[in-house]
Amino acid sequence: MPRFAANLTLLFAELPYLDRFDAAAEAGFAAVEILFPYDLPAKETRRALLRNGLDLVLMNAPPPNYTGGSPGYGAVPGGEGRFQHDIRRVMRYAEILKPRFIHVMSGYTKDAAARDTFIANLQWAADEAPQQLFTIEPLNPSDQPGYFLDDFDLAADILDVVDRPNVGLQYDSYHAQVIHGDAQAVWDRLGHRAMHVQIGAAPDRSEPGRGPTDFPALFSAIDASGYDGWVSAEYHPSTPRTEDSLDWMR
Repeated sequence: MPRFAANLTLLFAELPYLDRFDAAAEAGFAAVEILFPYDLPAKETRRALLRNGLDLVLMNAPPPNYTGGSPGYGAVPGGEGRFQHDIRRVMRYAEILKPRFIHVMSGYTKDAAARDTFIANLQWAADEAPQQLFTIEPLNPSDQPGYFLDDFDLAADILDVVDRPNVGLQYDSYHAQVIHGDAQAVWDRLGHRAMHVQIGAAPDRSEPGRGPTDFPALFSAIDASGYDGWVSAEYHPSTPRTEDSLDWMR
């Protein structure tokens, strides 16, 4: 059985932010991820992690644009300067929070130069912080219309050209199911490239055990592949209390 982590942006959202770390540890999680841990000073989040003996698996980049702009622009032509500035900001957070992975968001664009822009920005980030592992994740166009990276084959193509050992695929069963219609088939084809794994059930992004994906079979395939990283539960619980949605893990 894989090692499960909790995404504290979606799980335990019924609790105040810092209380979610305690709840995750009490529920049996040893690691967590936080999509955007930028609202509080990094040291406060770090203390919550240390208090509960939790590892931070992943966080997203860039930070939110609080002026209302696009929440990610790695593939947006013309935004290279801002991308570099914000990646440096993210790395200052990472020095304190010590995430294993930083997910670099492509942003919303269908510009003809988007692919080349994303490749160049990822190469820059990888070379700027060679000690840090970065991931890219396809997001389905129903939830994120206009998002550039909306296909797992496109992600594989980009990673081939980026060609950096510290940049890899982030596999999410929910997005794989919605984009390609078969999360298991996507894993069987591209799972060997996954640096990080997230899970959620389609079509409503709820807990495993709902929807068409056979999660026991998927977990067996993940184990059989030799993947030994964390599998992060990133879903919207169908129950008022997150802990009541965790039967799939028990």
